Amino acid sequence: MNTFLKGMAILVVANFLGEVVEFLVNMILARELGESGMGHYMTILPTIFLIMMLASFELPVSISKMVAERDESYHRSMISHAIRLAVFFTAILFIAAAVTLPLIPVFKDYHPLMKWVVLALIPVMTISAIARGFFMGKQEMGKIAVSHFIRRVVQLGLLTFLFQFFEFGSETALLVAFCTLAGSEVVVFLYLLHFFILSYQRIKRVPGKHLSGKEVRKNLVAVSVPTTALRIFHSLTHAVQPFLIKAAVIAAGISPEMATEQFGMLAGVAMTIGFFPAFIAHSFLIILIPTVSKAYAEREFHKLQKLLQQVMLLTILYGLPSVTAFYFLAEPLTSKFFHSQEAAVYVQMLAPYFLFHFFTIPMQAYLIGLGLIKDAFIHSVYATAVTFSLIYLVGSRPEWQMQGVIVGMNTGSLVILFLHYLTICKKIGITWRAKSTIRYTRY
Repeated sequence: MNTFLKGMAILVVANFLGEVVEFLVNMILARELGESGMGHYMTILPTIFLIMMLASFELPVSISKMVAERDESYHRSMISHAIRLAVFFTAILFIAAAVTLPLIPVFKDYHPLMKWVVLALIPVMTISAIARGFFMGKQEMGKIAVSHFIRRVVQLGLLTFLFQFFEFGSETALLVAFCTLAGSEVVVFLYLLHFFILSYQRIKRVPGKHLSGKEVRKNLVAVSVPTTALRIFHSLTHAVQPFLIKAAVIAAGISPEMATEQFGMLAGVAMTIGFFPAFIAHSFLIILIPTVSKAYAEREFHKLQKLLQQVMLLTILYGLPSVTAFYFLAEPLTSKFFHSQEAAVYVQMLAPYFLFHFFTIPMQAYLIGLGLIKDAFIHSVYATAVTFSLIYLVGSRPEWQMQGVIVGMNTGSLVILFLHYLTICKKIGITWRAKSTIRYTRY
């Protein structure tokens, strides 16, 4: 537990600093791109993240889980086979992407070089994923934390320099914004690769036990494939959601240009403010997967129950005060940092959405650690069906418009929270008696 709390503290501090920098990044983007440009930026961003996620093949999750569950003597053999699998997968994905990216319609409204910037990131993301998974499994959270911080700082530095000393048209400005994102990923890749090579050289000098390539591939694929499917589903829904939201408010009587601007305020301003404390939830996500995997492999159910209590308590302690502050300070925050008073009402209405997600993010890590990836996927399908249905049905009504969209988002986030929580409790032995008291089963 001390290792968990220490790693958690390191991640929280580093991610907090990273979120401060990310906040500044979004301020620069909002100022330089304008409301319309920010809307276009946030519209294409989920699609790019989907491609980057495919390149990683969820290797950070599968490798960290396998490293945490296995004795250190097996690590050299595991990593060797994982590298071969990653190189093979990267080659196939790179060729497939080179053929299909020019044909994706969503890129037609952006600079022609945009698709090639994304293509260049594929091998970078795959190799970085191996190193990240290894360090996560070894509980070396300092390197993970520093890599997150470096990404933010490099992007901020590039944005500040380029927009300070050069003038760009609207289309080129969007390309430059994405190039700074790509540049930050390259720097993180070099940082992680350096330390990974050093670590790999050390474990090569230690006598190790052999694992067959077939066994390693089977274990990695058993986690990576369903986790990737889950992430693909999330990425696809996030890629579709901007268009669904804009279609709903257009059907409610809003012009297409106004719909793009409103979505820019929702995603670029309200989400930036409301999800600022989510760095703590993402810190939980990173450290919980190997911690829960190891505890479950050793059948330490009491530890899992106690860990869940701690995660829930810590989430309440930071989540509830955060969303309360955002609710009452929404107008000064949106006006001072983003010069957008209209987004204040979005921040206030999205308060439940932010709070529920602070709980949902670590619970998803719990489900992955417990081997319940299929359950997490089914929960996401149910919640997305509810969210999308309400977004269009309520958001397309003239009297609701964007407020109706937010009602759908809040409801969907509540659905997935309850599904995750009830499934975890059942798996680790938490049950309820008649008078709403909780009983923790002893194993």
